[in-house]
Amino acid sequence: MSYIEPAPITDKENPLESMMQRFDKAVQLLGISEEMYHILKVPRKQVIVGLPVTMDSGEIRTFEGYRVIHSTILGPSKGGIRFDPGVNLDEVRALAAWMTWKCAVVDIPYGGAKGGIACNPRQMSAGEMERLMRAYTTSMLDVFGPDQDIPAPDMGTGPREMAWLMDEYSKSKGMTVQAVVTGKPLVLGGSLGRTEATGRGVMVSALAGMEKLRLNPYRATAAVQGFGNVGSHAAALLRERGVSVQAVSDLSGAYYNEGGIDVEAAISYRNRNNGSLDGYQEAEFIPAEELLSLPVDVLVPAATEDVITFRNASSIRAKMIVEGANGPTSARADDIINEKGIMVVPDILANAGGVTVSYFEWVQNRIGYKWTLERINRRTDRIMKEAFNKVYETSQQYQVPLRIAAYIVAIDKVASTYKYRGGY
Repeated sequence: MSYIEPAPITDKENPLESMMQRFDKAVQLLGISEEMYHILKVPRKQVIVGLPVTMDSGEIRTFEGYRVIHSTILGPSKGGIRFDPGVNLDEVRALAAWMTWKCAVVDIPYGGAKGGIACNPRQMSAGEMERLMRAYTTSMLDVFGPDQDIPAPDMGTGPREMAWLMDEYSKSKGMTVQAVVTGKPLVLGGSLGRTEATGRGVMVSALAGMEKLRLNPYRATAAVQGFGNVGSHAAALLRERGVSVQAVSDLSGAYYNEGGIDVEAAISYRNRNNGSLDGYQEAEFIPAEELLSLPVDVLVPAATEDVITFRNASSIRAKMIVEGANGPTSARADDIINEKGIMVVPDILANAGGVTVSYFEWVQNRIGYKWTLERINRRTDRIMKEAFNKVYETSQQYQVPLRIAAYIVAIDKVASTYKYRGGY
C-alpha cells in the first residue's frame, strides 16, 4: 500500500503529512483495502478561486481563496473558513480531512470540508473584509448549500463574517437560508452555547480523561496555552469544576500562579485590554514556551498547530494533554509523548464540541425552532462523553494511544458507511 513518506525534519511539520501519518497507522490496524484507502484519502473536490476586491484606497487586490470538500460519505460536508496570511492548499486539505474524522468520531451526519483565504484580516477594514467575504461566497454559490456544504467561522472570521455569507447566499436564492452556515449571530439563527462549545468539549474530555487516570478534579492542576475563545472558555469551565488553572498564555507571553489563576478575572482583564493579557499583574510572567513544561496534571494546547514537536516533547511533565487546537502535536512528537506515558485526548475528539453545537444550530435552522441553553449543553456533554468512552474502549481493544483509536473509530465509521452506500 502506498503510504505517505515521513516529512523532512523541521520545527514546523506539514499538517497534511502529520494527519496522514496517523491516518496510515489506523488504516493498517483496521486492515482497510488499498481501494478503500484511496477513497478515504483523496478529497472529493478542491476549489481554488481568485477574488478581486476593491480596497478602501480604490486599488483592486486579488486574493486567493480555497474550499476543499474532503468527504460527503456521511452527509453534507462541514468546515470553517479561515482568513490568514499563511492559508495554503495543503493546510486546507489537512483541516478538511480532520473535519471528516472529527464528525465521524462524535457520530454527526456530516462529511468534512475546510475553506480559507490568504489575507491578513488585522490589516483590513470592516468594509474590505465584507467585500472579500461576499466575493468568496459568490464564487462558492455552486459549492455551498444546507444539504451540500455548510461553512462556519475559523481563524480570522466570526459571527459577523458568517452573517455576510448567509446574506449573500440568501440573495442568490431569493429567500433567507439560515441553514447554509453555522456560527451566525443569535439574531440571525445562531445557536445558544455556540461561542463556548469548543471549550466546553475540551472540559468534558479533560474530566473524562481524569476519571480514567483517577485524578480528582478538586486536587488537579492545569495549564492552558492560548487564551482565545477555546482556551479561555476551557480554562473557565475547568476552574468551575474545581481544577486549579495555574497558567495561561497568549501572544503576549505566559502567566503563572501556583495558587491558581482567577480565570474570570483574567478574561475580564483581557477584554478590557484590547484582547491581550499583556501587563496582567495577578500572575508571574514567564516565557511562553515554559508553560508547556510546567508540572501540571492537565496541559491544554489551545492555540495553533505544531506547538508540541519532537524538540520539546521530552520536556512535558503533564499527566494528560487535551488538544483544544487543531494539530497542536506534530506526528514526530507522538512517540516521545507515548513513551512518557502521557494520555493525549486528540484534537479530533477533544475539540469536537464546536462542530457538535454547529450541528445543533443547523438542526434548529432546519426545523425553525430554538432550543434552550440547558438542552444544548446537556446534549453536547452526552455526545462528547459517549465519544470519549468509545475511543477509550477502542484504545484498550487495539492497545493503541487514544489518538490512533480516534482515527480507527472515525475511519471504520466512514468506510462502513461507504460500503453500505456502494461505490461506482
